[in-house]
Amino acid sequence: MKLPNPRTTFLLAFLAVVFLLGAAFYLEYIRGLEPCPLCITQRVMLLGAGLVSLAAFLHNPATIGRRIYGLLVSLWALGGLYFSGRQLWLQSLPEDQVPACGPGISYMLESFPVSDVLKTLLTGDGNCAEVQWTLLGISIPGWAALGFIGLIVFGAWQAFRKS
Repeated sequence: MKLPNPRTTFLLAFLAVVFLLGAAFYLEYIRGLEPCPLCITQRVMLLGAGLVSLAAFLHNPATIGRRIYGLLVSLWALGGLYFSGRQLWLQSLPEDQVPACGPGISYMLESFPVSDVLKTLLTGDGNCAEVQWTLLGISIPGWAALGFIGLIVFGAWQAFRKS
């Protein structure tokens, strides 16, 4: 069985990321859901994996380059999986153990030092524990985790597949 062309599969991965980010923006701008700090961090990780996939598609590298690009996709996705896992953990906490809610990100960027904003983006706050939307009983960070797992597997496959 002939494996699909690496260039084509990197393009498909990029298009999958575009779809996932499009779904996130749909939920934010059409459905009116406000993204929490961890949601924004997950979007950045997803964007990183997508941009690496786009670069790999445009570059069309040989074996070593394909492996490097594949590992980079997996690393970005692994970071995203960590943050979606953190958000799922926050959502599973009993109400009395949920951290306090903070102000919105735009307000924080205007009013707080960058170190405080980064800490909130990396650890989340009480806003991240709220389940705003589900599909088939799975919350947004659950779906994000599934997408990140898919990207990790894809990147590892690209890195270790036979030419």
